[in-house]
Amino acid sequence: MEIISKYKRGWRQSLHPLLYLPTQCYGFIHMEGKLSIVATPIGNLEDITLRALRTLKECDVVLCEDTRVTGKLLAHFEIKKKLQRYDAHATDGVHKKIIAELVEGKHFALVSDAGTPGVSDPGVLLVKQAREASILIEAIPGPSAVTTAVSLAGIPGNQFAFLGFIPHKKGRETFFKNLSTHAQPAVFFESTHRIMKTLASLVEHTPEAKVYLGRELTKMYEEMLVGSPEEILSILEEKPVKQKGEFVLIFENKSKH
Repeated sequence: MEIISKYKRGWRQSLHPLLYLPTQCYGFIHMEGKLSIVATPIGNLEDITLRALRTLKECDVVLCEDTRVTGKLLAHFEIKKKLQRYDAHATDGVHKKIIAELVEGKHFALVSDAGTPGVSDPGVLLVKQAREASILIEAIPGPSAVTTAVSLAGIPGNQFAFLGFIPHKKGRETFFKNLSTHAQPAVFFESTHRIMKTLASLVEHTPEAKVYLGRELTKMYEEMLVGSPEEILSILEEKPVKQKGEFVLIFENKSKH
């Protein structure tokens, strides 16, 4: 107990108030850095967790896709923190610099523009390199467009496949052809610029399928449209305002049920 008391300042308290994990020992082990993977709201700012707010306040630097988007989030919660852009265009040099600073003891928080980092975003590369460098990595869970859409849709069964974003060009046609092979419902993302084109492709390749279209999830105009690809396409054609927003689609192949 004397040893624990002596080095208490160099120990990190875990989730349980009575458990302590050694992250440093003064004199012979360097202070350990940390990479926190922080989930942020996908639309409704009230969805952020207390732990996420604490982490964003305590970290040294926030890595973000767009400093303007994350800057607004932090300003809303009156958090002042250094922001560093980290997106799909991050170079090897950027990664090496971040890893070096983590090794030196810095605490980085990684966020995406919305939702959970590492799910269809460039954060996976940094997490991989941090793990290879034996950096402490922690997950700060929270909002996710995938689980939000699945819970709102009420799809049958207890399995689904997540396919990420639909390819823009190369592989796009193959993507739609392969949808009919999925035995479980398939979840994927689409942007406002391509949603009509995507629905038209579903009409062409899988007209008998059932589609759940989640739009503006957690926001004021949140809705889940359910029907055949042609029915959903017609709704968006009749009301162009519904073509705006971020979309999560759930594809259910009727021939597999």
